[in-house]
Amino acid sequence: MKDQKISNKQKSMKISRRDFMGGAAAAAVFTIIPRHVLGGSGYIPPSDKLNIAGIGAGGMGSSNINECASENIVALCDVDADRAADTFEKYPNAKRYIDFREMLDKEDKNIDAVIVATPDHTHAAATMIAIKMGKHVYCQKPLTHTVYEARMITDAARKHKVQTQMGNQGHSSEDIRLLCEWINDGAIGKVTEVHAWSDRPVGGQPWSTFAVIARPKETPPVPETLDWDLWLGPVKYRPYHPEYCPLKWRAWFDFGTGALGDMGCHILDPAFWALKLGQPSSVQTTTTHWEERISTETYPRASIVRYEFPARGNMPPVKLTWYDGRLKPPIPKELEPGRKLGSNGAILVGDKGAIMHGSHGAGGVRIIPEAKMKSYQLPPKTIPRVKGSHEQDWVRACKDGKPASSNFDYGGPLTEMVLLGVLAMRVKDEKLEWDGKNMKFTNNNKANEYLHIKYRDGWTL
Repeated sequence: MKDQKISNKQKSMKISRRDFMGGAAAAAVFTIIPRHVLGGSGYIPPSDKLNIAGIGAGGMGSSNINECASENIVALCDVDADRAADTFEKYPNAKRYIDFREMLDKEDKNIDAVIVATPDHTHAAATMIAIKMGKHVYCQKPLTHTVYEARMITDAARKHKVQTQMGNQGHSSEDIRLLCEWINDGAIGKVTEVHAWSDRPVGGQPWSTFAVIARPKETPPVPETLDWDLWLGPVKYRPYHPEYCPLKWRAWFDFGTGALGDMGCHILDPAFWALKLGQPSSVQTTTTHWEERISTETYPRASIVRYEFPARGNMPPVKLTWYDGRLKPPIPKELEPGRKLGSNGAILVGDKGAIMHGSHGAGGVRIIPEAKMKSYQLPPKTIPRVKGSHEQDWVRACKDGKPASSNFDYGGPLTEMVLLGVLAMRVKDEKLEWDGKNMKFTNNNKANEYLHIKYRDGWTL
């Protein structure tokens, strides 16, 4: 790889470009000492720890890596040395890389598991390589950038028998389990409607205002600490601009999945699980986009997405409506006068009542009105609870072989459902009929073109 200059800021952080690229920091040497010698019932000797590598060490990746600090963090990879600097300093014994393909190749024998927390468009490329190498994988939500990638990643994880987890942390919460148990108990009867909403991208997101602007024409220089070509990964080349990276990529079709992709795997998770939704039969969107030079590049400031799901066993068909950009559903008749809907959440409507929850399936799942909640006789807790964080649930799965709460057999189909709504924004207003088994729209060939993208040379799934 070509040398690049070291910025003064990077020098002050004591992270040299040579160390970053070459992985000059020495790998930690772990001494294996029998448990009975060291003692302590809560002690985990180094021989019992996972060797974990992180792909994407800044932003959310930093949080995911820190949640796994009980293990051995042996290698870290990020295309942006500046953004990842704090994580590099926190784990000085971890070898450092820019290209995750190089890291996985060189560290193959030293790695048991991989955390993927890059922008959406590179999730699948990194995850698939790790899976095929037999590594356990924790990947941020949405699991992939395209519907096709989600199907392929899910199948690969099952084939290679690795332990996986998607980063929708609410799936490990107590609240989502309570909601499922109440639905199973018949608390609100047969559920036929779901309304879910998010204030994003307008709700204080750094990428919100750019969703109404066309592709920039300026070509400013690439920051010295960023490898722009590797940041682009498998997508078509375009010149660098700070309106893409590091914070505004979610707004762009080529890189992100918009407000629905960002929050859908959180907010729609409870309904998807409790109602066993699976594949929708159709999806249709209405958006604020109207100008082609903008609508062909970025996600809208606001949208409404309408899904239809067929009957599942003894569960009736469901109509699910998603609202974003601060749009919200009508106030349900069950809600007390003066009580307002939060900035993110969902309402499940049955023939005997309704349940409301906040973001991530949490935020206080309650039957509404509150008087009905207080009179409800809670059913037994039948769904196993997760001990510790979402990331630690994955660590536990890697060690004992029992799947994590949002493993790819669950997270993959949830991602597919969410991304179908994201895709429908490209052909807005038209109702798309979906054949989930054969992974195609039966009434719109143009929509089928968006199920996957053509990767650049040198990149493959």
